[in-house]
Amino acid sequence: MAELEKGPGRLLLDYVRPHRGTLVLGGVLGLIGSAAGLAMPLLAKFAVDAFGDDRSMAGPLIGLTVAVLVGAVVAAGGTYLMERTGEGIVLGARRRLVDRMLRLRVADVDRLKPGDLLSRVTGDTTLLRSVLTNGIVDSISAVFMLIGAIVMMAVMDGVLLLVTLLVVVVIGGMTALIMPKIQRAQHQAQEAVGEMGAVLDRALQAYRTVKASGAEDREVEVVGNAAVKARDRGLQVAGWTSLAGVSTWMAVQIAFLCVLAVGGARVASGTLEVSALIAFLLYLFYLVAPIGQLVEGAVQLQNGLAALKRIREIEDLPAEPSATARPAGGPPVGVRFEDVVFRYGDDRQPVHDGVTFDVPPGGLTALVGPSGAGKSTVFALLERFYEHQEGVITVGGRDIRDWELADLRAALGYVEQDAPVLAGTLRENLVFAAPDATEEEVRAALTRTRLDDLVGRLPEGLDTAVGHRGIMLSGGERQRVAIARALLRRPRLLLLDEATSQLDAVNELRLREVIAEVAAETTVLVIAHRLSTVTNADRIVVMEAGGVRAVGTHDELVGQDDLYRELAATQFLAR
Repeated sequence: MAELEKGPGRLLLDYVRPHRGTLVLGGVLGLIGSAAGLAMPLLAKFAVDAFGDDRSMAGPLIGLTVAVLVGAVVAAGGTYLMERTGEGIVLGARRRLVDRMLRLRVADVDRLKPGDLLSRVTGDTTLLRSVLTNGIVDSISAVFMLIGAIVMMAVMDGVLLLVTLLVVVVIGGMTALIMPKIQRAQHQAQEAVGEMGAVLDRALQAYRTVKASGAEDREVEVVGNAAVKARDRGLQVAGWTSLAGVSTWMAVQIAFLCVLAVGGARVASGTLEVSALIAFLLYLFYLVAPIGQLVEGAVQLQNGLAALKRIREIEDLPAEPSATARPAGGPPVGVRFEDVVFRYGDDRQPVHDGVTFDVPPGGLTALVGPSGAGKSTVFALLERFYEHQEGVITVGGRDIRDWELADLRAALGYVEQDAPVLAGTLRENLVFAAPDATEEEVRAALTRTRLDDLVGRLPEGLDTAVGHRGIMLSGGERQRVAIARALLRRPRLLLLDEATSQLDAVNELRLREVIAEVAAETTVLVIAHRLSTVTNADRIVVMEAGGVRAVGTHDELVGQDDLYRELAATQFLAR
C-alpha cells in the first residue's frame, strides 16, 4: 500500500527508472546538439568581425558549417533514443495497467465501463509517454540551453541581459498561472474520450440488437453527442495550450523590441559594438527554442498528470492475488452455506438473507427458483467474485476465506450462463483454463460433450477460428464448448449456470447424461430453470426472495413444496 501513497512526481519516476540509462544518454546527446547550436551566434559574431576587418571569413564559416552538421547528427541520435525510450515507457505502462485491470475484483470491474478502460490503456498511456520524454527530458535539455544562452548573453552585454530577463520573467509568471487549468481541462478531455468509447462499446456489444431494433440512427446520435462533448473538451485544452504557447512568442518579441531600443542607444553612444548587438539578438532569438520547450514541457507535464490521475484510479483499486491456472484434481468437495447474508452495496436490499443449505461431496445438487431468488449469486460467492457480509461459506470443510484464491478457483469449474467463448481457435478456447491439457484429454472432453461431430465439420478442425465471442458457433455449441473447457480443468466442484438453456431436446438429453457421468466422479452444482434437467438430482434446493424455502428430491418437493410444485406443473413435470 505504500506505493499508493506516492505523489505524482514519484509515480512518474517509477515509469522512468527502468529506462534511466537510455534517457541519460539521449539527454547528453541533446545537450551536445544544443552546445553546437549555442556556438553559432558566437561564430556569426566572429564572421561579422572578420568581414569588418577585411580578414578571411573561411575559418568562421567552416566553424559554422561544422557546428550545424554536428548539431544536426547528434540531435537526431538523441531524438531517436528519446522516441525509442518513450515507446518502451508506453509498453511498460500498458503492461502494468493491463496486469492491474485483470487482477481487479469483479465487484470493481462491474462498476466500470469497458470502453473507458480501453481508453485508459491506449490514450492515457500515450500521454504518459509525452510527459516522460518531451515533458521531462526535453525540459532538462532546454534548461541547459537556456542557461548556456544566458551566459553567452551576459558575456555580450549585462544590461541587455537584464532587460531580456525582466520581460521573460513577467510573461513566464503569467504563463505559470495557466498550467493548472491545462491539467484540469486535459483530465476532463480524457474522461470525455473514455465516455465516448464506453458509449460506442455499448452499441458494438449489442450490434445485432441495434440492427434488429432499427436503432442505428439513435445510436449514431448518442455516440455523436459523446464525440461532440469530447471535441468541446479538447477545444478547451487547445485554447489554454495555445495561450501558453503564444506567451513564448510574445516574450521574445517584446524582449526583441526592448533590446533593440536599449541596444541601439548603447551602440549610438559607443558603449556597445554592432557585432555584439547582432550576436546578442541572435542569442535572443535562440531563446525561442528552449523557452518554447519549457512551455511545451510544462503543458505536457499537465497532460501527463491528468493521464496519470486516470491511470492511478485503476492502480489504486484493490487487486486480487495472482490466480494462475493450475491443475485441480483430488476428491470431490462439499459446500455449506450457513446464515449467509450478501448485498451488492450498502444501500441495496440483501440478495441473500440468511441462506443456509448443504451440498454433499459428490453427486448432483440443483438450485431452482424464480428469477431474482439469488441462485447465480451463490456461484459468484463460491468463486469469491464478491465477499459475503455475514454468515459462513465452506468448501471442502474449510471456510472459503481460508482458501488461497488460486487453489479455490483451481478446485472449481464454472460454466457461466451466457457461456462466453473468446476470439481465437476452438483449441485455444478448450484449453483456456487448462493450458497443459494433453491431446487425449481434449479429445475425451470433446466426446463427452458431443462436440466431436462439430470438430469433424470444421475446415481446420480444432485449429479453426471461432470468431469474435464465438460468433461462428451456434448458441448450443458455445455452451458445450464452455462445459468441455470446465471439464478439462478436472474440477472438484463443477458449477453449471443454466448449462442447457440453449440446447435442443436431443442435445439436452445428451448433456444430462454427461452431467450424470460427471456427478459420479465429482460434485456438480447446477442452476436450472428447466426442471427436466434436474429431476434426477440427488438434492434440489428451492430458493425464493434471497432465502432457502425447501430442500429435497424431485418427488419429495412435488409433494411438499407449493412453489416447486407450481414450477414443475408449468413445465408439465407434475400435475
